[in-house]
Amino acid sequence: MQPRHLRATSIELSASMTKKHHGHRGGGGRAVHAGKAVLHEDVKAHDTNEDDSWVESAFASRYTGLALPKDQFPPKAMPANVAYQLIKDMRQLDSNPRLNLASFVTTWMEPEAIKLITESLDVNYVDMEQYPSSTDIQNRVVAILANLYHGEVKDGIGTGTATIGSSEAIMLAGLAMKKAWVERRKKAGKPYDKPNLIMGYNVQVCWEKFTRYFDVEEKFVPMEEDCFVLTPEKAIALVDENTIGICAILGSTYTGEFEDVKGLDREVEKLNKETGWEVPIHVDAASGGFVAPFVFPDLEWDFRLKNVVSINVSGHKYGLVYPGIGWVLWKNEKYLPESIVFHVNYLGSDQPTMTLNFSRGASMIIAQYYQFLRLGFDGYKKIMSNLLMVSRRLRMGIEETGHFNILSDDEHSLPLVAFSLKKETTSDSGKKHGRTFNEFDIADKLKMRGWVLPAYHMAPNAKNVMLLRAVVREDLSMSMVDELIKDIGRAIDWLDHHYTFTDTELDSFVSRLHVKKEARIPSSSMTNEEDPDNPKMNGVC
Repeated sequence: MQPRHLRATSIELSASMTKKHHGHRGGGGRAVHAGKAVLHEDVKAHDTNEDDSWVESAFASRYTGLALPKDQFPPKAMPANVAYQLIKDMRQLDSNPRLNLASFVTTWMEPEAIKLITESLDVNYVDMEQYPSSTDIQNRVVAILANLYHGEVKDGIGTGTATIGSSEAIMLAGLAMKKAWVERRKKAGKPYDKPNLIMGYNVQVCWEKFTRYFDVEEKFVPMEEDCFVLTPEKAIALVDENTIGICAILGSTYTGEFEDVKGLDREVEKLNKETGWEVPIHVDAASGGFVAPFVFPDLEWDFRLKNVVSINVSGHKYGLVYPGIGWVLWKNEKYLPESIVFHVNYLGSDQPTMTLNFSRGASMIIAQYYQFLRLGFDGYKKIMSNLLMVSRRLRMGIEETGHFNILSDDEHSLPLVAFSLKKETTSDSGKKHGRTFNEFDIADKLKMRGWVLPAYHMAPNAKNVMLLRAVVREDLSMSMVDELIKDIGRAIDWLDHHYTFTDTELDSFVSRLHVKKEARIPSSSMTNEEDPDNPKMNGVC
């Protein structure tokens, strides 16, 4: 039975509709039957004047019948549940984050971690006097990471800070290298107006942002079709007296491969001894910084190397924390110029700050510490080992299809698989035929099953190489990978059958269009591999 106020309203609405049905036709257009339609003016009146706050269902409210504002402030408020539902509906066509294998960013955390995050959403980290525990937690995380990367820790304090992500961390590390170079040049009485930075073309875009925002010349090491990372020899050849530093990547965005930081350090040490330039190395360990220490402990890439002075790492990638949290660390205070550290006291006490951003939430800093306590070294090691096993299973499954070339390294690499499509396929009769589709078509086909695998061109000078990449994260299980392998096989099978003409299909297609076959296949377009006696060709269907 309906509550009294709902029954009363239903009676009022019924009476109103009956009155409209028996009323005159003037001014409002045609008469209507109750329960089937209402006049345009009546709908408008309902939209603007009637109060339907008593309606508990979001979809029964007047707001679902109105377009949401896109560029103007809404004139009136709406119920919270309705606002929630309307925004949730806007997001329904988004991809499933768990199936987004384009991203390295964490997409799963435990309920207890989420609870800690929620409970600290209202905490502004920079209010150190008011929220001292947040500062203490950040300092603990920095010290833990400094020890993990063999940096200097004095009295439980390392040199570094939390950031919004690796992009901000890279800006700070780059600025530190530039400031240190400027100070050396000033001290030597030399010009300091043309700083440059050496990096591979495979760097993430934030490095290009740094050079452009802070007036540093870019000196890129190009990629090659048989080498997709920076090599020590190519990097050292670009160094001059204006070089503020060299960026080495522990986990390339393109293929996941670790660059040879130890080899680079060896070459830099030799050059510095010969010239006295003091060229430093920064390691962009955005992804690899939470992988290498746990599964490749003997790999020397961090502060164990003499010329590595700073490292950035993303907590929201393999640090297993939701976005956005990053960390930047220096080997010791010597490599952090005082000129990028500021002191403020208008929040209640003297507080040093060296981030580009000021106000920021403490939630993800707290979440990072939670993961350290929850998992410990052994927990991270087990997770990273599992990810490598899952990525190897994915690699094996992709190889077994026979349709792809694997481009990622299986020795020292991130848990991902980068692979390119073989340009030829073999028909049932044993003849090879060139494919008329590429990696972008495979990516589109996989989206129909919900998977997001990016297709892209390799960096200069290897832009002719197209590839797909699947990132393996904590929440991608072995069983899900098996489903992905099946879906990749189905996608290839569908594309091979729909993007290739048989002789019969081609003849039928040409005859329907009343076009001579010779006109459709000019002799000048025939390749050496095509059989002139066989009219079969590939086309888009």
